[in-house]
Amino acid sequence: MTSPQHTFPGASEALPLQIEPDGPYANIATLTLDQPGKPVVVLDHTLIQRLEVTIGELPPSLRGLVLASASQRVFVAGADLKTISEWGDDQLHQYLAYGSHVFGLLAQLPYPTAAAINGAALGGGLELAMHCDGLIAAPPPSRDGQPGKPYPVGLPEAGLSLCPGWGGTNLLPARMEPGQALSLTAAGQPLTFDQARDAGVFDAVAPSQADLLSTARRWVADRASSRIDRDGAPSRWIGRPAVAAKAADALNRVKLETTLTAPSSAVFQAAEAGLARGWKAALEVEQRELVRLRHTPAAKAALAAFFAKSSGKS
Repeated sequence: MTSPQHTFPGASEALPLQIEPDGPYANIATLTLDQPGKPVVVLDHTLIQRLEVTIGELPPSLRGLVLASASQRVFVAGADLKTISEWGDDQLHQYLAYGSHVFGLLAQLPYPTAAAINGAALGGGLELAMHCDGLIAAPPPSRDGQPGKPYPVGLPEAGLSLCPGWGGTNLLPARMEPGQALSLTAAGQPLTFDQARDAGVFDAVAPSQADLLSTARRWVADRASSRIDRDGAPSRWIGRPAVAAKAADALNRVKLETTLTAPSSAVFQAAEAGLARGWKAALEVEQRELVRLRHTPAAKAALAAFFAKSSGKS
């Protein structure tokens, strides 16, 4: 897969990076996704470029990495839907392939990685997180001593008559019961924090928001001495031997139980491609189908309604 040219000014600016100098977390880095001036972090071309630059500048002495968010409200709210809606087919194909390339750099780091999920992790944001070895979450922030409202975690693309484009169809089934993951993805239905926790999506849950980064660093540090063999795909995806047979059975069952729509058909095609032909084949199916689906009347109407609602909130 080729990557597009860097076309946006300021794209070479690295993201914030903090490296612990000593103690139990010595040489464990925290890379923070930030978009100054924006209320939440959204995956756009510039942010992905900044992520690529930062990964390229990581020192070889690191023992592990935590991927965090600067937003107080979300981890990552999702991909930039304006890009998906407005860019031409060839440019969008390049953008999706470029995102896969950069996320793949994260998945190929020679030490353990973890995403520190502090809030909503949706669509491309969850796909990015799932390229890390571990997902470490914090409960919603409390308000006036009461538990906060559970935040969403999942792949809502089918709710917009689209499908995931950065591997979500193949990643989520390796982090929870495969049939449930495929059903939710085909319906575009995210989980709440509580549901995701109970489904086993997270590798660890911090006691509070304040403890999230230390919990994530501890998870990474506990695995920093273990040998990690990378092979070009994320460490947890549907094609791994530990989940492939179970996922194949679940996929066959879910297909029989689901009323097929264009988005759900795309989800199942991508899962089948991953199981039969590998990680890159799954990405190619997802990205082909996403570019195709965004031209359908259902997707155009759903995206128009989304933008109208978003505009009304601003």
